[in-house]
Amino acid sequence: MKNFSDFLLNKESISEIVMGNTAIVRAMVESGTRVVTSYPGSPTPEIATAIKSMNKDERPFYFEFSTNEKVATEVAYGATINGHLSCVFYKSVGLNVAADTFVQLGLMNLIGGMIVVLGDDPGANSSQNEQDNRHLAHLSYIPVFEPSSPQEVYEMYLEAAELSIKNQMPVILRLTTHVCHQKQKVQFGEWNNPEFDPKPRFDVKNGPYIPITKKVFPMKKNALNKLVEIKKYSENSKFNEYYDNNNKDKGVITCGLPVLSLLDILPEAKVKPDVLKLGMPYPLAENQIIKFLKEHRVVKILEELDPIMEKDIKILAFDNKIDVEIIGKQDFGDWIGEYTPDKVTEIMNKVWPEDFKKPVKLEIEKPLPPRPPQMCPGCGHRSAFYAIKQAFKTTDISVGDIGCHTLGFLPPYEMGQLLMSMGASSGLAAGLRLFNTERKVVAFIGDSTFFHAGSAGILNAIFNKHDFTLIVMENGTTAMTGHQNHPGTGKNFDEISEAISIKQVLEGYGVNVREVDTYNQKKLTELVKEASEEEGFNVVIARHNCMLKQNRENKRKSGYKLRQVDINQEKCDQKYACVSDFACPTFNYEKETGKISVNPDLCIGDGSCLQTCPSKAVTPPKIVEEEGGQS
Repeated sequence: MKNFSDFLLNKESISEIVMGNTAIVRAMVESGTRVVTSYPGSPTPEIATAIKSMNKDERPFYFEFSTNEKVATEVAYGATINGHLSCVFYKSVGLNVAADTFVQLGLMNLIGGMIVVLGDDPGANSSQNEQDNRHLAHLSYIPVFEPSSPQEVYEMYLEAAELSIKNQMPVILRLTTHVCHQKQKVQFGEWNNPEFDPKPRFDVKNGPYIPITKKVFPMKKNALNKLVEIKKYSENSKFNEYYDNNNKDKGVITCGLPVLSLLDILPEAKVKPDVLKLGMPYPLAENQIIKFLKEHRVVKILEELDPIMEKDIKILAFDNKIDVEIIGKQDFGDWIGEYTPDKVTEIMNKVWPEDFKKPVKLEIEKPLPPRPPQMCPGCGHRSAFYAIKQAFKTTDISVGDIGCHTLGFLPPYEMGQLLMSMGASSGLAAGLRLFNTERKVVAFIGDSTFFHAGSAGILNAIFNKHDFTLIVMENGTTAMTGHQNHPGTGKNFDEISEAISIKQVLEGYGVNVREVDTYNQKKLTELVKEASEEEGFNVVIARHNCMLKQNRENKRKSGYKLRQVDINQEKCDQKYACVSDFACPTFNYEKETGKISVNPDLCIGDGSCLQTCPSKAVTPPKIVEEEGGQS
């Protein structure tokens, strides 16, 4: 396979080894999805990577990265009520941003159909929490498919699209991190590429589309009636499976990734329980569950994160007066983390220790040293934090935001002492400054976050005359999730667009703006001091391109030559500012000799470290002629 587009646009039935995030794009193609929107966030950004592999002119649907998840949901909603099958995807906490619109979707008649792909994150691999978005599905009366493998990701998307179109309602496809990134040989169907009719079909007669008091109650009743129809489908879904191990004493009801983990450990079990695997956690296949409960003495509910199916199943058992012992979450450990095979072994051992052995914990003779997350070599944020820290006292308060610069809270910078959600830093800083005459407050925000959710807090600071300094960490990309473009980059997903200047936006608001390249550390310190000593709301734009992105682009250019710094050991007086204060991972501290050396595999020769060495022992970058040598 040369690239993804070779099979994504192949009209024949084909099989390929792909991850779940890629399999779903083929399903978009086959299902006739016409509009796809998103805001980047792990574990879902590889969906856009697969979409990008198709040339814009060949791609059978429109795609955009919207400015945030709420806007992405609204664009997809606008498309579906105009008669086009649409899809929106984002990460778990992205649904929080979209929620104001999302919770209304179930009330509407979506004549074109709409799939909401949620990337939930058990284990909080790349999120600030482990939220279980099945709660919001219940709140919104929106049915949920939950695949356990890339093959099911593909098949469930097709099924969800068909159900959504038939019932004119949204359907959630809930992916979790392991399912998004799991690889499997997936069998895909044919793609007929039917002729597209772009005719707009929006008609108020398909509504109502205005949820005011008079209309809300019939709209809610309509949503509940649709759920009744989906429940009939759930009962007979091909994704429900019964694994009969001839054990009427013990049974397990499960869904999603835990299914595969359970099946993985079952061969080692002394006595295997029967297993009922569900394809939809909401609405549940009640008749199948009731039958399963009646046939077993003890039933374990195995689900990641919160006890959502557990509560629904216990209600079913109570209402139907079924004499069965139902075992759900037994301690807080069952609520936390991904249900990998080791985790499921541990859980099942607590339930039936006679059948499931405790997971074997390997003894590590020599534990690896801790490796905390850190900013990349040459990162402009490192220079920024190094310089900005010198402008404040240790007693002052610094507020972080979401992005690569979140890592500034780690030693040695310790900048950004609290964090909430995207764009929250200005509001938090404003509250921390109230009644506070002793401690200065500085807030940070990235350029992508500025466009995503930053404006409201900034406008509030201006409107209510709050007194704090905001540092806009502008690196020219949405770096943390894979270098996607944003409104300030001058390019959208497919083409050149007008770059929106953050400086001009802020000046349009009437804000006093200072700006400087973060590599100019002395100047940055001075500007931040000036801004923080002035009354009112002030902004400093600390700008430097993402060096990981720029270095990759440089390597693609003809004539590119790697440059690296070195340490002049005669000048080095071992004050260790390079490792203890600046903390670039390029520098190695040699414990035996006390010397500092440069890791040639990491150094990119940006030179931002030169000004941090008090003894001037770091040499200017030189071209690397051959491995281990410089010219």
